[in-house]
Amino acid sequence: MAVKPKVFVTRVLPEHGLKRIKEHCDAEIWHDPLPPPHAVLRQKIANCEGLVSLLTDRIDAALLDAAPHLKVVSNYAVGFNNIDVLAATARGVAVGNTPGVLTDATADMAFCLLMAAARRVVEGHQYTQAGKWKTWEPLGHLGQDLIGRTLGVVGMGRIGYALAKRCRGGWDMRVLYHDVHASEQAEKDLGAQRVDFDTLLGESDFLSVHTDLNEKTRGMFGTEQFQKMKRTAVFVNTARGPLVDEKALYAALKAGTIFAAGLDVTDPEPPLPDDPLLKLPNVVIAPHIASATVGTRNAMAEICANNLLAGLTGQKLPAWVNPEVEAKRRKE
Repeated sequence: MAVKPKVFVTRVLPEHGLKRIKEHCDAEIWHDPLPPPHAVLRQKIANCEGLVSLLTDRIDAALLDAAPHLKVVSNYAVGFNNIDVLAATARGVAVGNTPGVLTDATADMAFCLLMAAARRVVEGHQYTQAGKWKTWEPLGHLGQDLIGRTLGVVGMGRIGYALAKRCRGGWDMRVLYHDVHASEQAEKDLGAQRVDFDTLLGESDFLSVHTDLNEKTRGMFGTEQFQKMKRTAVFVNTARGPLVDEKALYAALKAGTIFAAGLDVTDPEPPLPDDPLLKLPNVVIAPHIASATVGTRNAMAEICANNLLAGLTGQKLPAWVNPEVEAKRRKE
């Protein structure tokens, strides 16, 4: 009987993908709800050929050096900021991710947060729970209208387009976007206009962030940017927490510089218990659940398993972050 490759899985994944991993690999699965400490992760993968990681697992050069037999890192996420891809490539380690299957779920979540923040749903729910609802109030809990307003999208990729399509088709919103690349599809299908960042800030009634996190975008929303937005604006972030200076966001929400915010990501993540953002009535914060639908998480698990098994057998990964590894391997 052939020896199965040894792999470490840093969290319990949906059985849709985990079953295949267990069938084809000698898999050790971390069952604790919190991620394995870095030192423990280093120990666990010392003799592994494969690693299934999450965004909460830091995969750096030192960790890779501690796993000389490692062939593949399969990240159960679209993003891969947690992985030093250059270091992995230099060591001939393939890196996979799970793109494509999160688009609709994340766009739905962005709109969910947009609507909840605009119409003060969570605030109203807490008001009711606290027994404060005594009668119908003509001036109580007034929110923002959606019909015919302007949506601003930062990063018109798949998710940004999907959100804009919902807002344009369902609420007849005008769509503006800011991106380093023009989106012919968004401009043709939705009448979207590509504008500079300041124009987007100044004209958007709802501003939703869908851009990558890199050194140029880190902290791109700070005091200056919030001050350029409308006082009635709703800010939504389902991309990455570090895109936003959260102290500046808190100040803007507290002072009424903007109307409300809806966040699925924070910095740090999760927020500290005494984070002042958690005390504000005009912010809705979800625990990074944009992809949390049964269908989406199952699809992610399937891609993750396929990436892992392909990397272990020297095949092309279905979703390959660093395909240049193949050429490197051939040279060696």
